[in-house]
Amino acid sequence: MKTINYIKVATIASALSVVFNTSVAEEYQDMSDPLSVYSQAGIGATNKGLNFKFGQAYDTNNESTMAMHILEAKGFAADTLGLKGNDSFDSLRYRHFNVNMQNGIGSQVDINWDFNQKLGSASYSMIQALPAMGAIQLYPLAGIGVNIADVDSALLVDEGESFGSIGYAIPSSFGLLGLYSKIEITDQAWLNYNPMYTTQLGGVEALSSLYGWQHEVALSYQIDTQSNIRAFWNFGEAVNGTDFRVEYNYQF
Repeated sequence: MKTINYIKVATIASALSVVFNTSVAEEYQDMSDPLSVYSQAGIGATNKGLNFKFGQAYDTNNESTMAMHILEAKGFAADTLGLKGNDSFDSLRYRHFNVNMQNGIGSQVDINWDFNQKLGSASYSMIQALPAMGAIQLYPLAGIGVNIADVDSALLVDEGESFGSIGYAIPSSFGLLGLYSKIEITDQAWLNYNPMYTTQLGGVEALSSLYGWQHEVALSYQIDTQSNIRAFWNFGEAVNGTDFRVEYNYQF
């Protein structure tokens, strides 16, 4: 188990050294806007361990667009803290955002890997910022994706699925429809409600339990122009249990 933990930590450190090269922003972005692009670091305490987030905005060589990478490592030190899980990171998430500031259209690449289930996903979606309606602003999105599985995944083995080899497979594909929303409470506080629906497009029936509705509710408070604190609640058909987390984010 220790060897596996060291491999995960080394992999995360290597990925961070390649992807992120810290730079100082010339001006700070609105951290309440789901399509804002900025370099950041964050730490979260959850019911499944500690989460760490690192993000970097970069120059796209196009004055109309902005882009950033975000890498999250989740579920660290759960057993030590008496939480649900072990002391190793249980999952990784990488996202890439690109936003056109003239028409409010964004795109997102979202890659996830669950070490415990040996399952992951990769998706691409388009997001459109709609005009604000008073204190409410909506950002509908649509996308497609695939699941990635270690062929020894417990879910596939339990369902008797076999791919006849050792390695990784793409056992299913899915469609995604969803919405980011922002509700302004005060100049410093806001609420987000982000419902997402996934449906299986093809593949093995064993993965059907991964799809359906998932919901995210977040209450956020802007401490100053560079930092905020956020409380999240995730639940739904496509979520493994109910997740809670409190997160501090710093923009640089």
